[in-house]
Amino acid sequence: MTSPPAMRRRAFHWLSENTAAIVVFLGLALLPAFISGYVIYIVPQYLLYGVLAMSLALLWGFTGILSFGQAAFFALGAYAMGLAPQWVSSGNPVYFGLAASLGIGVALAGIVGYFLFSAGVRDVYFVLVTLALSIMTEQITVSQSDITGGYNGMFIPRAQLSFGGLNLDLSADVPMYYTILPIVIGMYVLLRLVVASRFGKVLVGIRENEDRVLSLGFRTPLYKTAAFALSGAVAGLAGALYGAHASFVSPSLAGVLFSTQVVVWVAIGGRESLLGALLGAVGVAALSNYLTAITPEYWQLVVGVLFVIVIVAFRGGVAGALMRLGRPRTMEPERG
Repeated sequence: MTSPPAMRRRAFHWLSENTAAIVVFLGLALLPAFISGYVIYIVPQYLLYGVLAMSLALLWGFTGILSFGQAAFFALGAYAMGLAPQWVSSGNPVYFGLAASLGIGVALAGIVGYFLFSAGVRDVYFVLVTLALSIMTEQITVSQSDITGGYNGMFIPRAQLSFGGLNLDLSADVPMYYTILPIVIGMYVLLRLVVASRFGKVLVGIRENEDRVLSLGFRTPLYKTAAFALSGAVAGLAGALYGAHASFVSPSLAGVLFSTQVVVWVAIGGRESLLGALLGAVGVAALSNYLTAITPEYWQLVVGVLFVIVIVAFRGGVAGALMRLGRPRTMEPERG
């Protein structure tokens, strides 16, 4: 039975993250009123990186499964958006691209996860397989240059969205900003509900002690497959929106470097906090962009040093450190 101090800690964590999320998203909603230009263009891209990071946080932070394959789903979602106009002859290709990105993410992650988890693959072997998945995806996008553009990449024109009688032109930065932001908020709320559900509690149990959860009668391979499929769908959707926003996709989005960056974002932000993962992605991506402009030779070194400092000094990433800092002293400290 859960002890009262543990219940108070969980309630505090839930309320404090929700409060922080409200403040963050409210600030983002008001941002275009105070800032314009390049910032309004680039922030949606960082937010989509944040959605990608949340997809990994669901898998790594709450299920205990580290994946280096999220970049593959992200890239495939972006290519699906780019190829959508060629796949549909009528209707709005944007909606088809979004649906295709979700379908590809669910199907690929579900198939890979089913065979791996049914075979009892865990830990480092799963990491290696998902890393190979990213490498294969990158090589396929390079080799199929007639379809994907190869190393030259693929250009994706910004489209229009139609809601009933309302036509929204996404060629301007502010409409694109206010199109992506609600989707990001919706994905955060959805994943928070998933984590708080019975399904999410089983995932946390798998992270803590899979053998015990298995002994209680839960089919842990199916739960892990479902978590992987959901994370693949979220990553694919983020990739599709990224393609629509950036108007360009290249094979590097599926590469090992980008896969590693996603892991760094989540580790720095806090893998057991969806908001921490989102803000970690936004913060590190913005810092990397700034460092690339001022010191293109050493920006990766600076980010690497930051990563080491956070891992050594802050258990649970920056979000975990802030949660412990804000916890009332009367609460029993966390153990483990």
